[in-house]
Amino acid sequence: MSSVRAVGVVPARWASSRFPGKPLVEIAGRPMIQHVVEGARQAKRLSRVLVATDDERIARACTAFGAEVAMTSAEHPTGSDRLAEVARTLDEDVIVNIQGDEPMIEGFVVDAAVDALLEDPSLPMATVVHAAEAEALSDPNRVKVTLAENRDALYFSRSPIPHRRQGAPAPPIWQHIGLYAYRRPFLLEYVRLTATPLERSEALEQLRALEHGYRIRCAIIDGWQSIPVDTPADVARVEDALARRDAGSSGPGQER
Repeated sequence: MSSVRAVGVVPARWASSRFPGKPLVEIAGRPMIQHVVEGARQAKRLSRVLVATDDERIARACTAFGAEVAMTSAEHPTGSDRLAEVARTLDEDVIVNIQGDEPMIEGFVVDAAVDALLEDPSLPMATVVHAAEAEALSDPNRVKVTLAENRDALYFSRSPIPHRRQGAPAPPIWQHIGLYAYRRPFLLEYVRLTATPLERSEALEQLRALEHGYRIRCAIIDGWQSIPVDTPADVARVEDALARRDAGSSGPGQER
C-alpha cells in the first residue's frame, strides 16, 4: 500500500449559481479554500495537494498562502472534468478529488478514502460517509447513500433513503462526504462516459459510475461530520464548529 502514490486536487471555480466567489469567502479570518487545502495537507497518504481553477482571483489567493495551483479550462461542465484535465498531466496512481466547499476536512478523512480504494485492486473509486445528521434527512444539499454489506454504495440520493416501513427495524442512514479517490486510469475513462438518467435526475455525478456498472467503496467515519458550505448561511455553522474544534471540545474522529 505504501508504494501507491496519491495526489489531492481541489477543484475551485468562481461561478457558483448559488454562491458566486464561494472559494474565497472568509471563514474565521481565512478564505475557505485555504481551510480546505490546509486540512487536506494533513493526510498521510497524499504526496501533495494542489488547487485546480480557471479563475485568476482564486489562483492569486491560493498562491498567497503557498498552495500549488493548476490553471484549467473555463469550459468544464463538472468538477470531475476539471480534475481529469489536471490528472492528464500527473503521474500519481491515485487522484483524490477534495471538494473546495468542505472547510472542515481533516487529513484522516482523506486517508480513509484512499485506504478504502486500496482494499481491493478491482475497485475503481472510493468515497467517505458518516452517520446522517437528523437535519440532513430533509435537506437536498446533504446527500444520503445506502450501502451493501461490503460497504459498496448501492445508491446516492438527495431524498431521505432508505424508506423505513412502519414497524420495521431502523436501518443506518448514511450521509455522503464530497470526496473521491480515483485510480487515475478510471478517472480519465469516467469523464468520457455518457451522462445517465439518474445522474441527471438527482444532479449527482457519482451516479454515472453506478449506472455504468462500476463499484464505489465507502469508508465509514465516526466522530466527525461534514459541514459543506452550500449557501452563505452555512458560513456561520462552520465558524461555530471550527471554534468548538479549536477549543478541544470534540475528540478526533476515526475510520471503521
